[in-house]
Amino acid sequence: MRAMKDPAPSRLEYRMKRLMLRRSMRPFRRYGMPVIALATLAGLWAVDEGRRESTAALVAELRNEIGERPELVVRMMIVEGASPELAASIRESLSVEFPVSPFNLRLAELSEKVLALDAVAHASLQVRSRGVLVVEVDERVPVAVWRRDDGVALLDKTGYRVASVPSRASRPDLPLVAGPGADAAIPEAVQLFDVARPIRDRLRGFIRVGERRWDVVLDRGQAIKLPETQAVTAFKKVIELDVAQDLLERDISVVDFRNPQRPVLRLGQTAFGTIHDG
Repeated sequence: MRAMKDPAPSRLEYRMKRLMLRRSMRPFRRYGMPVIALATLAGLWAVDEGRRESTAALVAELRNEIGERPELVVRMMIVEGASPELAASIRESLSVEFPVSPFNLRLAELSEKVLALDAVAHASLQVRSRGVLVVEVDERVPVAVWRRDDGVALLDKTGYRVASVPSRASRPDLPLVAGPGADAAIPEAVQLFDVARPIRDRLRGFIRVGERRWDVVLDRGQAIKLPETQAVTAFKKVIELDVAQDLLERDISVVDFRNPQRPVLRLGQTAFGTIHDG
């Protein structure tokens, strides 16, 4: 005669049932258990290679059907935060042919193409409603013209190259810088350019000397040699002397302020000849 099974649950089974009845386990019963069940079924399904291939084909077909729906097709592109010239360069660089399925737009790759443009500091691409691809950029603002042996370029406030230009005349509103290391000292050059406001009509540019200091070049062959440190302060003193005593209107070829405590003036040829003739 077979022994009858005890209908009473085991201690472990009893504890598990009590655990599942707790209020804190309600989210697990509602969401966790279905997810585990689906994951298990998906794993069993993926074991069969034929099923995997048929599933992948089905997903691709559904993706194409969804992407070609009129309300989802991307039909145009808008560039925000860029000048007309930069916007045109961005459109040319991306070369997106519209209309296009949103699934065929590789936004990460498109973003890299935009960031590859020198004039772009930051870029963000996203597909918005009504089928619009929006390209948001932060454009680098040129603050100086940089002359080198291989041409002329515009630099932003960090010294980063923004674009090439045919000549210095392309941006007469910006200071001209030259010399080795000039691009690494753009913030100071911009400050000097601001100080030079009273004599800006005579200013020709700033030359970096030895990658450590500036020479200010004026018309009539005049030059102001500034110190390695406190260049802006020294230049302000020169401007103050010019305003008070017309220093730069005199026949002086060089104002040497490399040692602000002992400035040196070099006379021009006419003044030098007058002294010797006298």
